[in-house]
Amino acid sequence: MKHIEKAESKHLDKIISDIRDGKYVIPDFQREFEWNPWDVNGLIASIFMDYYIGTLLLWKASEKNVKVLSCEGIKGFNGTLKPEHIVLDGQQRLTAMYFAFFNPDIVYPKRKSRCYFFMNIKFLVEENYEEAFYYKWEGKWYNDFLESPEQQYEHNVFPLQVIGKGTWEMMDWLKGYENYWKTQQELNTTTDTSELNEDEKQSHKNRTLLIKESLGFVPEITKVLRELLSDYNLSYIELDREISVAKVCDIFTHINSKGVALNIFDLLNAILRPYDIYLKDMWRNVSEELSYTDQDKMKIYVFQVMSILEQTYCSSKYLYYLVPDTVKTTKENGSKKKVVLIKSKEEFETKWNSAVEALKKTIYTLKNPRDFGAINSTFVPYPSIIPAFTAIKKHVEQKGYKNILDVNAKIKKWYWSSIFTLNYSSSVESTSAKDFIDMKKWFDDDTQEPENYIKFIQDLENQSFQKQNSKGSAIYNAIFNILILNEARDWYTSELPEYETLDDHHIVPHSWGKKNIGNDINSILNKTPLSPTTNRHIINSRLPNEYLAEMLENNGSEKFYKILESHLISKKSADILMRKPFTKEDYYEFIAEREKSVKSYIKSSIIDDFRELPIELRVINDQIEELELKIRDVIASKINGQYKEFIAGHVQDKVSRRIENTLKKNPSLSLEHFSSTRKKLDYFDLQEYCDVITAKQTWEFFEPMFKNKSQVMEKFSKLGELRNGIRHSREVGEVALLEGKASIIWFNSLI
Repeated sequence: MKHIEKAESKHLDKIISDIRDGKYVIPDFQREFEWNPWDVNGLIASIFMDYYIGTLLLWKASEKNVKVLSCEGIKGFNGTLKPEHIVLDGQQRLTAMYFAFFNPDIVYPKRKSRCYFFMNIKFLVEENYEEAFYYKWEGKWYNDFLESPEQQYEHNVFPLQVIGKGTWEMMDWLKGYENYWKTQQELNTTTDTSELNEDEKQSHKNRTLLIKESLGFVPEITKVLRELLSDYNLSYIELDREISVAKVCDIFTHINSKGVALNIFDLLNAILRPYDIYLKDMWRNVSEELSYTDQDKMKIYVFQVMSILEQTYCSSKYLYYLVPDTVKTTKENGSKKKVVLIKSKEEFETKWNSAVEALKKTIYTLKNPRDFGAINSTFVPYPSIIPAFTAIKKHVEQKGYKNILDVNAKIKKWYWSSIFTLNYSSSVESTSAKDFIDMKKWFDDDTQEPENYIKFIQDLENQSFQKQNSKGSAIYNAIFNILILNEARDWYTSELPEYETLDDHHIVPHSWGKKNIGNDINSILNKTPLSPTTNRHIINSRLPNEYLAEMLENNGSEKFYKILESHLISKKSADILMRKPFTKEDYYEFIAEREKSVKSYIKSSIIDDFRELPIELRVINDQIEELELKIRDVIASKINGQYKEFIAGHVQDKVSRRIENTLKKNPSLSLEHFSSTRKKLDYFDLQEYCDVITAKQTWEFFEPMFKNKSQVMEKFSKLGELRNGIRHSREVGEVALLEGKASIIWFNSLI
């Protein structure tokens, strides 16, 4: 990779020297030192055992980079910093070495005392690494112990802080250790043992053995320490100092150390501080209102919404370009162009606040039992879809589309297709960018249906929901949301429930399923939104052939079946549930039947976007459809097969795309099916019929029938207004209704 050098290595002695000289600095966004003393012991033991302890990721320091990232020294360092490397990954390891080898004069993090690290020489020589390294808390005895090399020699204990003082200090300690035991040996040999009692003789004997053993340790421990410093290599990757901060952001956020995810939010918090933008404070002010899902993710979602709206993309490397006055190089028509997305602190804060407000609206919309039905965070199918959803809705608000009902219907189709195709299970940032681009195209052109939406339609019938039994999974939650949207009524009161109290309760009890079908009892098709009270009053671990029979008797058949239908339990499904005895086969027949009801809802309410109309409007809608068929027949007869000659090129292109989309959704069809002019006309809209009839080259064919071109255009306009009102809203204005009816009568009188 350009600007990233291959992995190199340094001797431990050089690493320790660089730590001592203040050459490593830590960015402000890095988390605090979090290791416990036993973690430090483990690291030191690994080093002495010549184990690999991971690769450091370092960025060559420059005055600018150090300032941008608000870098500081390693925790506890109190010398003069001489920054050579910014530590992007490896802070915990380097800080652990600092505490072990330098014994900084500060309390150990999150503790009340300093911590001292030692090595038992005997255990080390015997390769008993688990016991060789240990730590002790600050106290008078250990403070004195560290000041007395003789006590250290006597106990065969090597303070690890000696290593931090340098090779000469360490060799002096080893020489002192050897001289101490040689002196003890001389004293011991001059002792007259003949005058000692038995206990004293045994003590002298033990002392002789200890001295001999300790002198034997000298060459071993000297060899180990020398080889450790000169032969143990610590690997590192070094980033060129000229690499952009944006790329560093991206690299940084893909690193995991000790299982703790590193957070782009903390990095941006540090970078924004020099601009007097205090991100953590800004987040704290809005976090409660954005508490719908995981807070660490939600704080990143704010940035991702800003980024999608500003530059379409939202992966970590793009978020850096939201920093005020940051130059971004883009390519446009083959040439490079430099742009600044956000020019000032004030502009950043405005766009941050705008993204926050948009996210609030998204949360409200997702939770709303009339919009998307994710009544609480437990039942959100994909939290990761939130930034894309928010950015799309915000874009729509900013553009002010006139066909807002169509646009909202498309958003609804995109959302559910994304859930049921598991489109946000991976590569979320790239998926978000693609969807944002695709949706803008679809808003402007009905033929630009996103591929994922087409796939959703194609796969729906063959998709199985019966094994969706993991609460929290995307499709499980989506089906629960659909039950909320269908206004699933309370089984006890038959009223719309308090959604805050709802949960997914079993229809056929878990106790029965555990004995008969195992985990299949937890299928979402055997769950439905019920309050705890209703679950206790109605079900209470009973089989449905008992409690449903009571519901039927208490409420009457019409009300009973209507309540169950609101839970997408058809009459056939209900009758299966009430069979006596209720068997394993009955259970699987029930969930298969309920699956049909769920898919029927998806098709009618999401794919077809069907809305139940008042009777009068339903009659008018049928009349318009009949009229459209007549108009198609008239046009087909008049242009007499000369489709390419008389239909405008841009209309032909639109119709071709619509037919292509139909073919994608229905693989059983072929182009031959649409070869005739009449078949193609099925894919025109009302305005395009009008354009064909009133076009300069075709008006002569239609003038004898319609007489007045302006009147034709006016009637089509009124008819279109009524048709769109009926198909996309339950309310149609009185004027539009009367003028539309008049247009229907006018056309029928002429055709």
